[in-house]
Amino acid sequence: MKIVFTDYVLGAGVATGLVNTSPVVRGAGEVLTDPAALDRFLADHGLRSGAVRASDDLARVHALRDEIRAVLEAAEDDAARRATELVARAGVGPGLHRDTAGRWQWHVVTAPHVSLADELAVLTGTGLLGVLHALSYDRFRHCAAPGCNGMFVDTSRAGRRRFCMPDLCGNRLNVSNHRSRRRKAT
Repeated sequence: MKIVFTDYVLGAGVATGLVNTSPVVRGAGEVLTDPAALDRFLADHGLRSGAVRASDDLARVHALRDEIRAVLEAAEDDAARRATELVARAGVGPGLHRDTAGRWQWHVVTAPHVSLADELAVLTGTGLLGVLHALSYDRFRHCAAPGCNGMFVDTSRAGRRRFCMPDLCGNRLNVSNHRSRRRKAT
């Protein structure tokens, strides 16, 4: 896998998505229940589909998910160290490679024949380091929705995102506030 080093949004998005598949977040159970669910997660994030080889990939990705959450919850210097360790797991270092338009781009390349979890570790680690460098540690956040244990990396331009899943957590809070206002009005 070749990961564009300067495009941290994909890696940060995968990190956020992966952390929020945990039963700890949703309270409704595991989202990545089998290799097919992991394959759908990858496809939803624009990553290779049909890549999940066996249930051992799934177990490794579950372990990686816990590591990524630990990065997001760590103090700033420790987060940088942990994200660097994710990149070092299977990354062979940065290098310049031409993109499809012939321009030079920094890439982190993964070692050949590494596990899916190690490829995802490099992708997410690169994304998290990019956010630390370009945006700041303040962009690693807990969801603001009451009762949600989700976390996210805010890569929005304004940096005002409040929910791990805006269409779910944000919508639930908006509906709750609307109902509360209607009850008070009657």
